[in-house]
Amino acid sequence: MWHGFMGWCLGQSPAVSLTSLDASDLQAFQSARFGTKSADLSLSPRHALRLMRLVDRVLRHHAAQTGEAPNTAVTDWLMEHPEVRYAEASSADPLPDFLSIAEAKHLIAFLSLARPRPGLGSRRNAHVAFTWQELRNRVAVALHLGGGLTPADVRALTLRSPVSRGGTVRERPWKVSIPVHGDSRARETPIAPWAGELLKHWLQVRAEMKIPGEWLLPATRKGNSWGKQSHYATTRELLQEAGLDNHEGGTFRLRHTFALRQLRRGTAPDQVAHWMGVEPSVMDRYQRVVSSPMEVV
Repeated sequence: MWHGFMGWCLGQSPAVSLTSLDASDLQAFQSARFGTKSADLSLSPRHALRLMRLVDRVLRHHAAQTGEAPNTAVTDWLMEHPEVRYAEASSADPLPDFLSIAEAKHLIAFLSLARPRPGLGSRRNAHVAFTWQELRNRVAVALHLGGGLTPADVRALTLRSPVSRGGTVRERPWKVSIPVHGDSRARETPIAPWAGELLKHWLQVRAEMKIPGEWLLPATRKGNSWGKQSHYATTRELLQEAGLDNHEGGTFRLRHTFALRQLRRGTAPDQVAHWMGVEPSVMDRYQRVVSSPMEVV
């Protein structure tokens, strides 16, 4: 299995390495094997799952040897392909992991400390203690929870992405325009008001610091793009700081929470699927939660 995957990676132009491998590469490999009859190449869901586990073990071993953050390509791909992720599960469609009401409220309050909060007394100026990187990190997590964006979506955003025109509060973004990236199509997604406030403050700070470039959330003061490994490590550390990194799923738990909140508000499943950039059928597993007594925010 590894020999076939390695051969495909080395046959790409440029060649795919353990460091550069991402979810779009895994999707391309899966697509290239679709319909192939050879026992070595045909990827049924169970075969694909076994291969993904093997690739993930190799990536984690490589990370342990180099001291780098683990490449999350396999996790990212499996999150978007439940038919493979749960191919060997007793239930092929388990419920999505999401934040409870208390967890979501706690995280929102934690993230919002990085923006001006008029009327909070002694805490109204707490935001001035945050560095621009800390503010950027909180905005990224806010977009995961308040807009349902994937990690790749967040890194693809540009300065043209925030949309404030037509909103209820002047200059406060109320949705983001996500450009085409990888296998994801362009789309617009609404963001929660509290996330819009954080994003508004970030845009002001970014302009005042005169950070160049087009990336909305750059990696450096020079405006460089934010790498997936750095983004993964940063958001994981932030969730740990907030006391919420005690489950698998990471930022995808936040994305699931967004989806459930929209469905609970009565938004049509097809609309939520469009906002999230997934097929409408993906909403079926969320509907099982919405129709149950479990709490979401």
